Amino acid sequence: MGALFSVFSAAYYIPKLYFGSVPATFSVRGAESLKVTERVTLRDFVQLRCPSLLKEFRPAWWLHSGHLQTAYCVVGDFSKIDRVEYDRKLLRTLDGGTIGIDFTPPAQELTLKDDTPVIVVLHGLTGGSHESYVRSILAPACTPVEQGGLGYRGIVVNFRGCAGVPLTSPQLYSALNTDDIRVAVMYIAKLFPKAPLIGVGFSLGANVLTRYLAEEGEKSRLLAGCALACPWDLVASSDHLQNHFFHRHVYSSGMAQNLQKVVARHMESLSKFPDSAAWKAVQAASAKKDMSLVEFDDTVTRVCGGASPPFPFPSAYDYYAAASSHNVLGGIRVPFLALNSDDDPIVSHFPAGVTDNGWVVLGLTKGGGHLGWFEAGKGVGELERWIRKPVLEWIRAIGEHLIPEGERGHPTHEVDGFFKQVGRDDIGYQEIEGGGHVVGVEGEGGLLAGL
Repeated sequence: MGALFSVFSAAYYIPKLYFGSVPATFSVRGAESLKVTERVTLRDFVQLRCPSLLKEFRPAWWLHSGHLQTAYCVVGDFSKIDRVEYDRKLLRTLDGGTIGIDFTPPAQELTLKDDTPVIVVLHGLTGGSHESYVRSILAPACTPVEQGGLGYRGIVVNFRGCAGVPLTSPQLYSALNTDDIRVAVMYIAKLFPKAPLIGVGFSLGANVLTRYLAEEGEKSRLLAGCALACPWDLVASSDHLQNHFFHRHVYSSGMAQNLQKVVARHMESLSKFPDSAAWKAVQAASAKKDMSLVEFDDTVTRVCGGASPPFPFPSAYDYYAAASSHNVLGGIRVPFLALNSDDDPIVSHFPAGVTDNGWVVLGLTKGGGHLGWFEAGKGVGELERWIRKPVLEWIRAIGEHLIPEGERGHPTHEVDGFFKQVGRDDIGYQEIEGGGHVVGVEGEGGLLAGL
């Protein structure tokens, strides 16, 4: 009886995986020999190459709820683990904005081959390359093979105004705006034309990644994507945060405070655009205290979270409806893995059954909170992030086994010093001076980490 209970108990903690009923197939190198090629479905690919998704994840007993898992993301001390250092480059966009691109390992530390797989990372709401959840993936992925890592290259795209990136135009970032990641990937692909590019997004970054892949379809420069704790239906998640006292006063308020602090750091820069809607919006936000996330988004994000059109939106909820990603999953045409937890206090909607796309697999774990997934470590009281196991398996499987097919990306050309996508004269980039060395464990003081 005890053995039977143990079997059922273990099965309870195995992530639930949702595949499309009409499978997509793609070419891969054989599991036994890289010289052999074969066509596989996404289900076969995951079951063979991502064994951690077929095994249990048990949250640490002392972090047994989504609230505790999420809280530990914020208050836990991750400064002594997963140390990552970066070289930062700055890109100037056509509207005058600035994006921060962080490369690891730094050039002076290690020289990698031109075809080394590149992990392109998009961080969460007010995060950056310093976040513990980012480093938990990049530290092992970018450690040399001889030291037990994958030996890959990691590149974090830091949103405008985040992680020390200057804010140089009256346009911010949002869950809807994909043009900044589009030009960043154009830049990365130009630097490493022989390398496979693999996208990984966290929370808000996962939403942006999902929308980018859906918009690009077969032309995506990213060969695959992995979305972690994606918020999916922003209307539903916002209602969930607003309609529960604890969620409104802890999570919604905490995220809004982070956003207020981010824009407050750039008030002097934004004051150079006195006639802009952004300047008026951030002034209004800075005058308010105890804002909720929807109040901040109604004051600022819906106004200047991207280019016009589609910004500005009439309300935050109009922006949420436009920015949601659950309803665009059908457009993805590259292997795509998304993982959420069933007790995430910030994300209330999981899109099982929303799409029947054979390129997409959705995974739901029992527990894990928002970007937590902490399980008991080997030592007493130690914690480990379970999520790094399946994500690293996925990244390695894509980097070593997936065979690219067809033309990737739209053609580009240089116009007046900017590299632009042909047919999109409104987006482009040029590398500018600045950047420097970034130590990844050094976060932004005053902001709640892990969100």
